[in-house]
Amino acid sequence: MSRIGKKPVAVPGGVKAEVAGGMVKVSGPKGNLTFDVPSPISVAVEDDGKLLRVGREGDDRRARALHGTARAMINNMMVGVSQGYEKRLHIYGTGYGCNLAGRKLQLNCGFMGRGGKNKYQFDFDIPDGVEVEVEVAAARGDSDPAKLIIRGSDKQKVGQFAAVVRKTRPPEPYKGKGIRYHDEIVRRKAGKALAGTG
Repeated sequence: MSRIGKKPVAVPGGVKAEVAGGMVKVSGPKGNLTFDVPSPISVAVEDDGKLLRVGREGDDRRARALHGTARAMINNMMVGVSQGYEKRLHIYGTGYGCNLAGRKLQLNCGFMGRGGKNKYQFDFDIPDGVEVEVEVAAARGDSDPAKLIIRGSDKQKVGQFAAVVRKTRPPEPYKGKGIRYHDEIVRRKAGKALAGTG
């Protein structure tokens, strides 16, 4: 048995879970989520709706792999609709910043180019079920970053959107300019040594 898969999933207070037609539906204060259960996996409601137990048919490699994965996905749903997920991003660099315009996230990752055109401004459509909060709109130098928070009940959506935003301008290793997760450690490199004077 999968060590993860055999653990029952607790349904938190204020969360309602249903299993019908091969689909798990979870609703709570942070939203509603659904999960299509793959064919060799079964999900049963136990203890008057307080527990979900994930089982599997057969013992082949695919069934064993999906057993733990399905249980982890359902558990993530419980956390998502009860507590939610968030990713915090910090944007370092002079002239760098972020702004919200309706359901769009605007990033400014550099100075203005020739002719006043900013080739470092990027617009992102915020996915459904994801919310973005700008804590600090503009970075000040290379030590005081702009800050934003990406929140949502779907762990995959939150993580994916954060990764897409970070990929726009990953942190470079010399001055550390760019977009990074708040707890990310950027390994710095020493710049080129000055040529000998004389």
